[in-house]
Amino acid sequence: MKDVRNVIVIGSGPAGLTAALYTARANLKPVVVEGLEAGGQLMLTTLVENFPGFPKGVMGPELMNDMRAQAEHFGAEIVRAQVTSVDLMTRPYVVRTPDAEYRCRSLVIATGASSRLLGLPSERGLIGRGISTCATCDGYFFRGHDIAVVGGGDSAMEEAVYLTRFANKVTLVHRRETLRASKIMQDKARANPKIAWILNSEVEDIKASDKGEVVGMVVRNNQTGERQEVPVAGVFVAIGHTPNTALFRGQLELDQNGYIITRDGSKTSIAGVFACGDVQDHVYRQAITAAGTGCMAAIDAEHYLDNIPEHLASV
Repeated sequence: MKDVRNVIVIGSGPAGLTAALYTARANLKPVVVEGLEAGGQLMLTTLVENFPGFPKGVMGPELMNDMRAQAEHFGAEIVRAQVTSVDLMTRPYVVRTPDAEYRCRSLVIATGASSRLLGLPSERGLIGRGISTCATCDGYFFRGHDIAVVGGGDSAMEEAVYLTRFANKVTLVHRRETLRASKIMQDKARANPKIAWILNSEVEDIKASDKGEVVGMVVRNNQTGERQEVPVAGVFVAIGHTPNTALFRGQLELDQNGYIITRDGSKTSIAGVFACGDVQDHVYRQAITAAGTGCMAAIDAEHYLDNIPEHLASV
């Protein structure tokens, strides 16, 4: 059937665009449905210093625009739309947007994960200008400064300890007296002299300078109602991520936190459907690892199509 595509890629971050590049170079003519947040989380990032090949760093949007152009150069078709539903129970698979319906023999899912934010009015405008959700990405920028980490789980403890390599002081803010983190992670954080603690408290506001950079946060004690302004140059929000897998619930095997389970590379629980990037990775969550798994998914899809059962090759 002429209107059945070999590969559709859902998502246009580092994982999706790398998958598109590799499948395009394999002459599979992929279609990329880029989603509402085209380019993924790197579009909210300023300077990226840890992506190989850029000794002076590269701006996040610039990197994603170049990846997009490279995929298009080799023949990837990029559709500016949001996927509204998928049907993986039929062959060929069906991918729907508000304006179109696509069918494909193989599918690469690269829908990513969304960092949970605090929900403050000032938050979105300060992402990349002092507010971050990734210590390993941005910690280096805060050498010698006072910063804060918000959260009480293992990720928050891990980020706080990591950030003490760079920061003068790390203040950890948690809304309860008790932490959710494992005892070993709590002990490690509490033993670090550069970490200060503000418990039973919530961040109520984040202050910015005239230049639009973080200069402090307002913290409210939820027991006494007392407010204090804490001067910090950065706020790292470590309250978890939500994988963007709502489209696939009930069709693909997910773990208890909603991430797609992959085996033998990028293979999911349905043959011909592959997943890459943060939608299946809750450990590393780096642009370079996402790109690497995007390459894996593309090669896995190519091998699948080369060996597709004969009765499916014509549908």
